[in-house]
Amino acid sequence: MRDSGFPADLLFRLFSVLLTTAIIAVLLVTLSRMPPFASPDNPTVNEVYSRYIEKGVSETGAVNTVAAVVLDYRAFDTLGESVMLFAAVIAVIMLIRTGSPDGTQAENSGKTKQPLVLRLIVKLTTPFILIYGIYILLNGHLSPGGGFSGGAILGAGMALFAFAFGSASVRRFLSFKTFSVCTCAALLFYALVKGWAFFMGASGLSTGIPAGIPGNIFSGGLILPLNICVGIIVAFTVYALYALFSEGEV
Repeated sequence: MRDSGFPADLLFRLFSVLLTTAIIAVLLVTLSRMPPFASPDNPTVNEVYSRYIEKGVSETGAVNTVAAVVLDYRAFDTLGESVMLFAAVIAVIMLIRTGSPDGTQAENSGKTKQPLVLRLIVKLTTPFILIYGIYILLNGHLSPGGGFSGGAILGAGMALFAFAFGSASVRRFLSFKTFSVCTCAALLFYALVKGWAFFMGASGLSTGIPAGIPGNIFSGGLILPLNICVGIIVAFTVYALYALFSEGEV
């Protein structure tokens, strides 16, 4: 006996289409009412924006204005983003990690047999990928780059090596304990030094950390060490997510 009522799946599809259309319409109307790009009336063109451009180098010592904003003026925003990455990988570890606490299963898993040509190419290119990632990470206050982009390159390099040779090969120098200690230490260092710097600044006191000569590798105050912390978190998170989703183990 057939149902004489309206099919539930058709009703669901119709509702989905109507809801999506309504959301698109609201976004298009909002976009049409926004001020033109680079217009003097744009809310983003204000004294804060001018302060970043005019005094960013003298106040932070960073030639790269983006790095000065991300890791100095708005450093706590970046800390929140790093914490979210850390929380995401911890959630994935809790849900799908299959290795035993003593690492017994980890020693017997993570082995792969990829073609010889692929393994040879990966073995030759991985050192250059890692060196390039380190360069991008350390030069974030001098040129485009920094902790997020450099860390992503480093994490991708380790994931590529694990794909060719198995995660057991990466686990020789990046164990789960190393991953946990390094990411927690990087987050704690970031939070403590920037909390101290903001507290001293709000109190009208000097942090005692010189900004250095803009353009030199050792300049930018805390930006270089904070870039290193962010790079560690991003690199380990990228690799950990790959290892967990592919083999269930870090």
